[in-house]
Amino acid sequence: MSRPFRIEITQSEEELKKRLQTATVGSQKEKLQMLWWLKSGQVKEQQEIGKRLARDTSTVTRWLQQYRLGGLSSLLEIKKAPGASRKISDDAIAALKHKLETGEGFSSYGAIVEWLKQEHGLDIEYGTVYAWVRYRFGAKLKVPRPQSYKQDEKLISEFKKNSVQFY
Repeated sequence: MSRPFRIEITQSEEELKKRLQTATVGSQKEKLQMLWWLKSGQVKEQQEIGKRLARDTSTVTRWLQQYRLGGLSSLLEIKKAPGASRKISDDAIAALKHKLETGEGFSSYGAIVEWLKQEHGLDIEYGTVYAWVRYRFGAKLKVPRPQSYKQDEKLISEFKKNSVQFY
C-alpha cells in the first residue's frame, strides 16, 4: 500500500491563480496549474495530476519534491546551461578591433588568422574570424582599386571638373 498523498501549499489560492494567469513560460504554467488544483481541492491524487497534465507520475513527484524542499521559487526556477567559453580572449578582441579601426587594417581574413596566431597565440579558424570581423564588428576588408602610377593628377582633376554629373 502506498503512503498517503499530503502536501502543504503555503501560497493562497488567489495568489496561485494570479501567477498562473501572468506566467509566460509553459513549464511554469504547468507547475502553477498543479499547485492551484491541489490548493483548490480539485485534485486529490498524484495520478490524476499526471493524467490532467499529460505527464508521468514520476515528473509530478519530482515537481512536488522540489516544492517541498525549496518552495515556489525553487519549483519555478528556470536553469540555463552555461555554454562554451569564447575562443577569442577579450584582449585579442580589443586589439583586433583597434587594428581594424586604424588605417592599417588587413588585406584578408587569412591575414587576421595569422596575426592572431603570431600576436596572441590563438589558433582560430577562418570562419570564426570572418564571423567576428564581418558580423560582430561590422567591418569589411575593403581594398581600393589599383590605380596606375602613370596617371597625371592634373588631368584627372580637370576631367572631374568638366565631366557632366548625372543624378
